[in-house]
Amino acid sequence: MRRPGLSRREFLGIAGMAAGALALGGCGPFSGGGRDLPGSPQARRTGETREHLLRAAPLEFEAGGQRLLTWGYEGDVPGPEIRLKEGDTLRVRLRNELPEETTIHWHGLPVPNAMDGVPGVTQRPISPGEEFVYEFVVPVAGTYIYHSHVGLQLDRGLYGALIVEPAKENLDYDREYVLVLDDWLDGAGGTPEDALRRLRDSGGMMGGGMGGATLEYPLYLVNGRPPEDPATFEVRRGERVRLRLVNPSAETVFRFAAGGHRLTVTHADGQPVEPVTVDALRIGMGERYDVVFEADNPGVHQLTAAPEGKEGLARALLRYRESAASSPPPADLLPKELRGKLLTYADLKDARERSFPEDTLLGGPDRVYRLTLSGGHGSYAWAIDGQLYPDADLLEVREGEWVRFELQNHSMMVHPMHLHGHFFQLRNDTGRGPFKDTALVEPHMGHLAFDFVADNPGEWFFHCHNAYHLETGMARVVSYGGS
Repeated sequence: MRRPGLSRREFLGIAGMAAGALALGGCGPFSGGGRDLPGSPQARRTGETREHLLRAAPLEFEAGGQRLLTWGYEGDVPGPEIRLKEGDTLRVRLRNELPEETTIHWHGLPVPNAMDGVPGVTQRPISPGEEFVYEFVVPVAGTYIYHSHVGLQLDRGLYGALIVEPAKENLDYDREYVLVLDDWLDGAGGTPEDALRRLRDSGGMMGGGMGGATLEYPLYLVNGRPPEDPATFEVRRGERVRLRLVNPSAETVFRFAAGGHRLTVTHADGQPVEPVTVDALRIGMGERYDVVFEADNPGVHQLTAAPEGKEGLARALLRYRESAASSPPPADLLPKELRGKLLTYADLKDARERSFPEDTLLGGPDRVYRLTLSGGHGSYAWAIDGQLYPDADLLEVREGEWVRFELQNHSMMVHPMHLHGHFFQLRNDTGRGPFKDTALVEPHMGHLAFDFVADNPGEWFFHCHNAYHLETGMARVVSYGGS
């Protein structure tokens, strides 16, 4: 079956189903079907209602000494941080003051289907001058993102951090900061739509050779600040500091390190993992990591996010209050930790100890999709199994199934693949891989496999989180009701 447009009857049916899910909630913290599989958290209304107004509108933005015209939420880039507790109800009124349609997607959260914000799949896009209210119970703590899911609006600045605190915090720390990483086109680079035209005109050869076309961004930002005017985060000696690292960038994988400090990873895509200590980590588009470190090295240090395969860097400063008079390091400094131990998926183990069993137990998955990622060979188009969305087959599942995706990358570019509405468990040969919602599939025949429970009915987007790959076809719809 190929995906038709969303009819009014379909949309009203989906909306009614989601309203029922919002009212009833789930039957337990995890619901994995009849075989006690580790499914998605179910919403339980236990807290308060948190209301926000988000105006999506053109704005003037200062970066690198330039005043730039772009789009954002509430007059800034990133948009305002939204913070609440699991069990709270989030109610966001989105007012569209843009010259074109828009939506909001709650990246990483398993929300009711009609609240997921994918135009033509879960909702009709919001026209200029109109409003739409997103409302749902927040089912699980973690570090997430909200962003537009229309065209290339993400690359204009329509994104922000969404932080869900647990009902009871088990992680010990004294201070917390959120770092939002981004790649930024300046005025000379034109709009994202201009950039896409250049990529298409290049025949897939721009910036990375045949099949490896990439954009060279003039600026890389941390919390909307360029390297020349970095954000500064203060700590005291002896503190245990938590960093929430968020990458909503359109087209850049970053390598992150904190000069003079090792990082202990505690969460991947908001979900707890067994702590693992590294020097640096790699964070793809759409991924998030929570890390902690001991503030035991007074001075002023570089927090560096180096773009893979590109020139430049994003940075912020870590300043000890005891070192107020110390000078910051040079703007182009690359900490030695970037060359140290790098986090890999094989290092990560789920902290809940509730995993999908080995295939020899319970008969293995009910459904397996083996999907090939390809594109960039002579043209700038990116496909899943040779099909370009929206002219692409549905990936059909049935409620309660244990589903496995096996992905193989036949292209020369990395693909951060994101599944809406569900957490999946990476099969990383530990028997207890991390639960995530976005994961990198490496180039040159790279392989990645993950399992999930089909326990959140609806139609859900599955796509590459490189905004330019998505815009040129690398997406499918996971549809419930399959045979």
